[in-house]
Amino acid sequence: MFNKILIANRGEIALRIIRTCKEMGIKTVAIYSKADAESLHVRFADEAVCIGPAQSSESYLNIPRIMAAVEITNSDAVHPGYGFLAENAVFAEICKKYGVKFIGPTAEMIQKMGDKVTAKDTMIKAGVPVVPGSNGLLKDVAQGIKIANQIGYPVILKATAGGGGKGMRIVRNDGEFDDAWHSAKQEAKASFSNDGIYVEKYVEEPRHIEFQIVGDQFGNVAHLSERDCSIQRRHQKLVEESPSPFMTEKLRKKMGAAAIKAGKSINYEGVGTVEFLVDKHRNFYFMEMNTRIQVEHPVTEEVIDHDLIKEQIKVAAGIPITGKNYEPLLHAIECRINAEDVCNGFRPSPGKITSFHSPKGHGVRVDTHVYSSYSVPPFYDSMIAKLICKAQTREECILKMQRALDEFIIEGIKTTVPFHKALMRNEDFRKGNFDTGFLNHFDFGECKD
Repeated sequence: MFNKILIANRGEIALRIIRTCKEMGIKTVAIYSKADAESLHVRFADEAVCIGPAQSSESYLNIPRIMAAVEITNSDAVHPGYGFLAENAVFAEICKKYGVKFIGPTAEMIQKMGDKVTAKDTMIKAGVPVVPGSNGLLKDVAQGIKIANQIGYPVILKATAGGGGKGMRIVRNDGEFDDAWHSAKQEAKASFSNDGIYVEKYVEEPRHIEFQIVGDQFGNVAHLSERDCSIQRRHQKLVEESPSPFMTEKLRKKMGAAAIKAGKSINYEGVGTVEFLVDKHRNFYFMEMNTRIQVEHPVTEEVIDHDLIKEQIKVAAGIPITGKNYEPLLHAIECRINAEDVCNGFRPSPGKITSFHSPKGHGVRVDTHVYSSYSVPPFYDSMIAKLICKAQTREECILKMQRALDEFIIEGIKTTVPFHKALMRNEDFRKGNFDTGFLNHFDFGECKD
């Protein structure tokens, strides 16, 4: 087992990793930018190293500075969390070169799944269902229009290095293709320094359902059931739950088997997620694989009573998994609490938190790094907390979430708490009648606190 782990991240996920490490008797090192000097992950780690100014490029994305922190603290492993360098193959390879264990998959695995076109080809060879589309990157608009007419409109253009909804455009006819093509390429270039674009059939009214998987160093892969992530805005998730209200026992068995196939096709090592689009007829298609822990991992932890960060660390240390596939025993819902003004298009709302009270009680969990008098910096992702509730049934879970949201007090900044309150009251959501386009028809006038 590792002696000391450096957490190459910030905020709630850094604090989450520190907690598990302490429970495993492993020493921890926090890295932080000058903007995060007062963050809780800095306070609760055994050691902390400032690695640069607020800008991510000069701190959390600066590999030489992070490796220098690894060296001076004599850390023998690095946990990248999610975001930043978590799916950076170069970083994983550098860690390996210097004899430091990267807690996650190998650089080769990250490369295979990080490029969407390569990932799709890998899944086709593995026999996992994929959405019809181009075989590789598009050369030009003419080729894209030709393929779109073959598979039928609507189609969606996607950045091969994409994530977070960047570099994606829906196209409904030939006349829209040129503008969408140039817009998607421009955004992809700015976001990922890679303007490669491919095209797929756009699955209308889809569910976004993902399967948590874990693989060890001995070729074993198992799934830990599903999460429904269909409540999202501009392809960014806001609410996740398990089990999916759309799931059947038969579908879970088929999708779970496909997720395991996906993992075994690259001899996957670590905790990861295989994401699928599921149409209204319950046909499912591989979308992408995330080779890291995800924001919404607590949902799975709560329904199967399993610490996924601990599982990651054990796999990285060479401990084999049990190989058991899990089914959800309870129901759990996670609401992402972002520092955003819902009534103004989810505009970021950084600033000082003047009052903070997190809900408590049976079946209520809050993962956060903020507190009263904490200043939310404007430089990073706007998520400041995750509220997770669990109960015996979905109906009970929604009621518990409503109660918990009523207890959640965050003053001084705008947050998404009012949106989540309105969502929990929404009849279609309560009945499980939603898809990824649900918020296009949502009444945001109900979000006033």
